[in-house]
Amino acid sequence: MDRRKLLQYALDQFGDEPEYLWSKYPTYCVLRCTVSQKWYAAVMEVPRARLELPGGGMVDILDVKCDPILLGSLLGTPGFLPAYHMSKSSWVTILLDGTVPAGTVQELLHISRSLACKPPARKRK
Repeated sequence: MDRRKLLQYALDQFGDEPEYLWSKYPTYCVLRCTVSQKWYAAVMEVPRARLELPGGGMVDILDVKCDPILLGSLLGTPGFLPAYHMSKSSWVTILLDGTVPAGTVQELLHISRSLACKPPARKRK
């Protein structure tokens, strides 16, 4: 799944449009849950060398929220890396270079959104 298809999928499934927040990084965007205003995904274009990947040039990546137990199993799978610029205990980076099947990316996007859109825990009296 590439960046364009991912962002179109988020729009079609959730009605969420990407937000481009940083003028210094015009290719970076986030997807935000409209209910909680929390991010559930970040899409970035980074140098492959920064991720310690072979080859030169740039690669698109997707950071998503993830359950820590699932996170542990994903990190042993090709196409998944420790989170880039996010908490490594609850986020994972997915390469958007075709390594990870589109269905898996979509499923993880749904999981991430559900984690970010949880209503806040009720305060006890």
